[in-house]
Amino acid sequence: MLSYALKRLLLMIPTLLGVLTVVFIIIQFVPGGPVDQLVAEMRAGATGEGARSGSAGRRDLDAKQIEEIKKLYGFDKPPLTRYFEMLGNFARFDLGRSFMHNKDVWQLIKEKLPVSISLGLWAFLLTYLISIPLGVAKAVREGSRFDTSTTLLVLTGFALPGFALGVMLIVLFAGGTFLDWFPLRGLTSDNWATLSWPARIGDYLWHLVLPLICYAIGSFAVVTILTKNTFVEEIRKQYVLVARAKGLSERRVLYKHVFRNALIPIVTGFPAAFIAAFFAGSLLIETLFSLDGLGLLGYESIVRRDYPVVLGSLYFFTLLGLVVKLIGDLLYVVVDPRVQFGAVAK
Repeated sequence: MLSYALKRLLLMIPTLLGVLTVVFIIIQFVPGGPVDQLVAEMRAGATGEGARSGSAGRRDLDAKQIEEIKKLYGFDKPPLTRYFEMLGNFARFDLGRSFMHNKDVWQLIKEKLPVSISLGLWAFLLTYLISIPLGVAKAVREGSRFDTSTTLLVLTGFALPGFALGVMLIVLFAGGTFLDWFPLRGLTSDNWATLSWPARIGDYLWHLVLPLICYAIGSFAVVTILTKNTFVEEIRKQYVLVARAKGLSERRVLYKHVFRNALIPIVTGFPAAFIAAFFAGSLLIETLFSLDGLGLLGYESIVRRDYPVVLGSLYFFTLLGLVVKLIGDLLYVVVDPRVQFGAVAK
């Protein structure tokens, strides 16, 4: 296992280089970079000042000023030089500085993480705590009315877009046309700091209800159907028939013999699902409920051509995803000791 882990760690290097190289090359051909945007804003400001002062026409920025702006953003250097400088900085885990926010990219990510962690952690827990027992119950009652109705229910939630559900919930329960039961903005009230700790927890959970429903509704179907199918497949295997023939109770057969084997694909997917829930921010849901998270940061950085944020966050999330994928693979050995990576690698 150790040699397999070392090989996977070494393979992360070309994977990271490939992702960063492709995105860096694409960025070079995208029109309207940060220099162009700042020049346009300065020219628009000069136009407004000229109109207010009554001057005839506007004076374009001269070439010297444009060169100073390029130097400020580091675009006075050739692309190849900037590429290798970026790789050197990333090797030291220096993600650069945002053009738009004038802050370190890592600092920006840490500022946006609380919102994404709040939504991701609770969505992950809610999804697995509901979907796994529901999937087991569906497998045991396969073909029953309960199985059919719950399948229809979770598939309806999967087909319903989160942002569309968010609009509906706001209209119904957040001061829209009907009821005003839930708050609409942020994850805490304005007076949160003055509340007692029990009141703070209640206020936080109350703000979380509607965005969490929208965030998690689409995940129930995937985990529930996966759990059901894996349990049904295991229940039909020969060793289950042998266990039943020995006179073991249905509960003992299910939870001692079937449960561990059926949970292998689910448990090994825990790390990836856990991290994905944290960092797969939804722009539309964050916008609907005025949540300043990673989804909104990513959208704004792309629109404003904030390349350090785009490349820095991409590097961080890609590296994190590769590590989590490795952890998920190694969990196969923990859950099922019969797995031998050495045999696969040959």
